[in-house]
Formats: sequence, C-alpha cells, structure tokens
Amino acid sequence: MGALPVKKTLLAALGLAFASTAAMAAELDPKDWPAVVAEAKGETVYWNAWGGSENINAYIEWAGAELKSRYGVTLVHVKLDDTANAVAKVVAEKAAGKDEGGSVDLIWINGENFASMKRQGLLFSPGWAEDLPNWRYVDIEEKPTIRTDFTIPVEGLESPWGMAKLVFFHDSARTEIPDLPTDARSLLDWAKANPGRFSYPQPPDFIGSSFLKQVLSELVEDPSILLKAVDETTFEQDAAPLFAYLDELHPVMWRSGRAYPQNYPAMKQMLADSEVDIIFAFNPAEASSAIANGELPDTVRSFTFPEGTLSNTHFVAIPYNAASKAGALVTANFLLSPEAQARKQDPKVWGDPTVLAIDKLDEAGRERFAALDLGIATLRPDELGPAIDEPHPSWMERIEAEWKTRYGVAN
Repeated sequence: MGALPVKKTLLAALGLAFASTAAMAAELDPKDWPAVVAEAKGETVYWNAWGGSENINAYIEWAGAELKSRYGVTLVHVKLDDTANAVAKVVAEKAAGKDEGGSVDLIWINGENFASMKRQGLLFSPGWAEDLPNWRYVDIEEKPTIRTDFTIPVEGLESPWGMAKLVFFHDSARTEIPDLPTDARSLLDWAKANPGRFSYPQPPDFIGSSFLKQVLSELVEDPSILLKAVDETTFEQDAAPLFAYLDELHPVMWRSGRAYPQNYPAMKQMLADSEVDIIFAFNPAEASSAIANGELPDTVRSFTFPEGTLSNTHFVAIPYNAASKAGALVTANFLLSPEAQARKQDPKVWGDPTVLAIDKLDEAGRERFAALDLGIATLRPDELGPAIDEPHPSWMERIEAEWKTRYGVAN
C-alpha cells in the first residue's frame, strides 16, 4: 500500500515532464519562422555527422561559418565513423530520463538508423521538415525517396539533404570500357579474370553494406520481398544467392578477401595507388570531385550497370531531446537553400546531387546550378541507368550480421 502514493507521484512527475516537452515542441513551430530564427541566435548545434571525408568536412565547416555570420548559430561537427553511435547516445539519454538538453542536436541519417529512431520515438515532432521555408524548392515529384526512406515513410521527421546513386569508377589508363562489368554476375567474372584487383569496404561500413545490397537486389529470386521486413523463416533461402556469390568473389579479391579497405576514402586511395582497378561510391560526381581535388588521376571515369543500381536520399534529423532545436531547424533549412545545395553539388567542393527541383528556383537559383561544371568523369542523368529501391532497413541489419558470422575479419 505504501508504494502506491510514490507510484502516483512518479507518474505525475513523468506526466509533467512529458507535458513540458510537448509544450516546448508546440512552442517551436517552423511555420513561425521569424520566432525560430530569433530563438536560434546564440545556440550551439552539435551536428553528429560522418567525418571520414576531407571534402565533406570542409563543406560542413563552410556551412558552419555561414550559419554563424547569418544567424548567430555555432555549428560543431561531431565526427562519426558510424551513425549508429549517435543513435546510441540518444537511446542512452532516453533510458536515463534525459528528455531535455540532449547532447545531439542534429544527425546525418537514413536507412536503418532512421527506422530505429522512428520506431523508438526518438525524433523531434512529425512534419517539421515540410514546414521549413526552403521545403518549397524540394523535388518531391521526381525524387520519391525524399518521402520514403528505405521503404519507411518519412512523415516530415527528417529533412532531405542530398541524393545518392551507386556508381562505379575505373582508371581508363588501365582498364578498357569493353572489359568493364555490366552487372553483379559480370563483375564476378571480371574479378576472376583480374584476381586481386577488386575489393569492397568491410561491413558495417555503409558503402560495403551497400555493395552487399546491390548484389542481393540483383540475385534474389523475388525482389519484392526486399521491400518488406526480413522473414526469419525464409532468410537463409532468400539470402543464399548473395552468400554463394561472395563465396566465389572473396578468394579472387584484393588480399584474397582476408582484409578489406576500412571505408570509401581508403578504397579511393587504393585506386589512386593502382592496388585495385574498380571501386564504387554513392555519389555520381565522386570521381570528378576526386580528380578536381587531386585525389585521383584525370584518367578515371565512371560507369554503372545498365539494369540499375541502388539509389536513396540522405537526410538530417533532430532528436526529440535536442538542446538546440531552433538552431537545428535553422541549420536544416540552410542546407536546403539553393546556395548551399549548388555548392554541395559542385565537384570541386563535394559533388553531392541536389534534392531540389531546379524548375522551382528563381532565375538566380537556376543560374547557380547551370554554371556548375560537373566534371569530366560525371555521367549525365540519362546515363545513370534505372534506380533500384533500397531494401527495407531490416535487410541491411540482417545481412551485416550474417556477413560478420561468415567472413568477419579484423583490419
């Protein structure tokens, strides 16, 4: 009996905390943008984002300088090697009852990490992304993955930041176009004919896991099953073509599959050093960007698979307990601006494709994009081939776990 009043008090306290959090969310309304901008001034936004690429880091640094000068917002890039680490911070804070003043204000996110945060109720209120002033420029008509993240409805819980499509690169000084693979099976044939000249980053690196999903998407008997959550009762059978493929591929890879590049930048250096002949990235302009930055020779060219490669959108999201929600909103909106999007798409800066619809921009905005030189190694949009939908997030989690069981090595 004596525990009952304590339980009531605890429930009341939890109710007050929830009400306080809900009230704060209600007060911070992106539709009242002047109020958001005023609230953001003086805030520090801790943006948890992948930090493995110098040109991306430089772009984020530029964005931080612009946010500081224009809005009085200080942007701190918390450099990650795995987005799951940021998600884990928010999970730990929620478990500890830290529903306000969280350590993560903004996360660069998509796929299984978004699905996990959405499932656990760890994201700022639905709809905010589509209430941002710059949302009016977003290409929701021709880019359906802006509203569906790896089959999961976005519902305005994250703001699109860039587009991605899997593209392969080779050095034309060493490899001839007629010899290049045109799908996963011909890539395996090519690797057997050129042992030691291909590799992929070790999962759970995102690029490495994406290669596994590309192969699975091509070889699975019924591709429609990938749009739904993994069925454990049939997983072994469904994934069998992928692991049979890898069993054949690994012995003819770089270092016979006993070691793997850590990430895409490491793989890019291997191409520059002539250790491998084919690499891949999720950015159609990556080769031109690397050439412009002196990271790859100007003989590198892009190619893709005619029947299609994986495509997706990447986003920024705000945790439910972020300490600087207003500053995070201002940051997300700035990243959608025509100025920031055009700079991001410039291969000399980054080369990441825009999420905007160019025909929605004013004349000055259209001219920004028209003036971009996409580079000698960038395929035109009509050369990129069809887009293959990303599988449901549970597939990445499951095939990564199975991969580790079968092939896991320490680099």
